[in-house]
Amino acid sequence: MRRENQSSVSEFLLLGLPIPPGQQGVFFTLFLGMYLTTVLGNLLIILLIRLDSRLHTPMYFFLSHLAFSDVCFSSVTVPKMLMNMQTQDQSISYPECVTQMHFFIFFGCIDTLLLGVMAYDRYVAICHPLHYTTIMREELCIFLLAGTWLLSGGIALSHTILLAQLSFRADMIPHFFCDLAALLKLSCSDISLNEIFIFATGGLISVLSFTGILVSYIRIGVSILRVPSTKGICKALSTCGSHLSVVFLFYGTTMALYIFPSSSNSNDKDIIASVMYTVVTPMLNPFIYSLRNRDMKGALGKLFKRGILFSK
Repeated sequence: MRRENQSSVSEFLLLGLPIPPGQQGVFFTLFLGMYLTTVLGNLLIILLIRLDSRLHTPMYFFLSHLAFSDVCFSSVTVPKMLMNMQTQDQSISYPECVTQMHFFIFFGCIDTLLLGVMAYDRYVAICHPLHYTTIMREELCIFLLAGTWLLSGGIALSHTILLAQLSFRADMIPHFFCDLAALLKLSCSDISLNEIFIFATGGLISVLSFTGILVSYIRIGVSILRVPSTKGICKALSTCGSHLSVVFLFYGTTMALYIFPSSSNSNDKDIIASVMYTVVTPMLNPFIYSLRNRDMKGALGKLFKRGILFSK
């Protein structure tokens, strides 16, 4: 361990995934394929939304930013993990580690808040269809998006500043990225303020997002039950199905990580859950939105036809 002084380290060692040495190549190929699918799939969503004028609506405006955030969220951790698997060099410098933690929190908060904003958009679309364009005007969409980015940036910066005040007694992180909770366990300083801030900001983000989602879908359900019809239910499912699938996928893995009781191999469970929401969830989002969404499938068909015409 290289030390700058008696209590702070200049680099950390990421212990990575609990993979047997003989299977490193297999898992490297698997995670590389998943990462490329994440990047290409989400960039395709952004491209389709930009090119097809029918997708220039608030719903797809927020979806394009969710896709961009997913690419960044995955790119914060996965490339470093792949490089460590390939080179067997597990070291990460202190500035690089803090930077990775900062952007992990930043894009994680953006993802969480955007899901809440998108739920509100679906509520307005179903419960107030005649006033949808009036309520979800461009100024409100930009305000909601800017608020999401500013709040996430403020929270990530605050965590980074608080972490920078700490000293560390060890340099081995039992994870594949610089997770804030794992870093705090290595500190020899008083982390009570950090823990309070984690509880406060985590609660704030969760309450804002989850409450927004819950209230929006309760009101959507009440609206459908007032005038029950097969057509209304099908319309609601087609409008909300993709978003609900992403919400269940995102919050399901988060609940598995933080709510369910841990066992003796809790660290391995934490790593598996982290892989789910940093690698698997961003990869599956494009498939969910493209396979369950008629507008996205139509835009994809137009793009393929345009590509075929250009190739002739």
